[in-house]
Amino acid sequence: MNWLLDPFNYEFMRQALMAGVLIGILCPIIGTYLIVQRMALLGDVVAHAVLPGLAIANFLSLPLLTGAFISGMFSTFVTSWIRAQSKVKVDTAMAITFSSFFSLGVALLTALRSRLDLEDLLFGDILSITPADVREIGFITLGVLLGVKVFYKELLFFTFDRLGAEAMGLPVGVINFGLMAAITLTIVASIKTVGVILVVALMVSPAAAAYLLTKELHWMMIIGAGLGVFSCMVGMYISYYLNTPSGPAIALTLFACFLLTLLFSPSQGILTRNHKKTNQKRNRSSKSSPDI
Repeated sequence: MNWLLDPFNYEFMRQALMAGVLIGILCPIIGTYLIVQRMALLGDVVAHAVLPGLAIANFLSLPLLTGAFISGMFSTFVTSWIRAQSKVKVDTAMAITFSSFFSLGVALLTALRSRLDLEDLLFGDILSITPADVREIGFITLGVLLGVKVFYKELLFFTFDRLGAEAMGLPVGVINFGLMAAITLTIVASIKTVGVILVVALMVSPAAAAYLLTKELHWMMIIGAGLGVFSCMVGMYISYYLNTPSGPAIALTLFACFLLTLLFSPSQGILTRNHKKTNQKRNRSSKSSPDI
């Protein structure tokens, strides 16, 4: 048991593990909505679009959370505006917004001589998490999950039938804004831990794995959160004992979980599906063969 408890002897590891648990719960739950709506790329867009806000907030000595949130929300507005004002498809609009905001962010970080480390922003540094960071992540996690709990039925209706929700009189514009705000807050809270590039893996991979295991939204959230926490813990231990970067270790663990689910899911797994087909063929051949 020493290898399991040894990381807890260090304050930075305790803080990192606490942050990993919070992010492991939050990201897959919000990522579930992206998977169901087939908007996984939107998480990537917002994740990269927060860079200009971080650069400007740092230059003006404003809270980084505020700058990142405003920039991320603005990117969703730009994406929607491009779709509404042209015949460009949503994936094209997101690609344009993604590349433009990311380029602007890198340019501003250089032009404003920002003290922010670009490598830490891109790949995260969970081992540098402070108690104040953990509290901030905890408040965001609690607020977002409380919002999901309170408005679960409305979000469920909106997610699966937006036109039907609008016909029933639900304020779809407000619901969409709230969902975009939740996605942006989740990404902002996660950047410190796994960075801009890998935060999408934490949002999408556990939710996608859960999607292969169940079709009910609440179970997708529960299973995804479990896989997210497990992957964060395993990734942190790999990082601790093998002296590897924590963000990539977590992302690779997430991919391993998804790959195992893809292969062995009882209903959707590649290997289990092939095994069922083989058994069905055998049963049909045995039924069609004449008795002797």
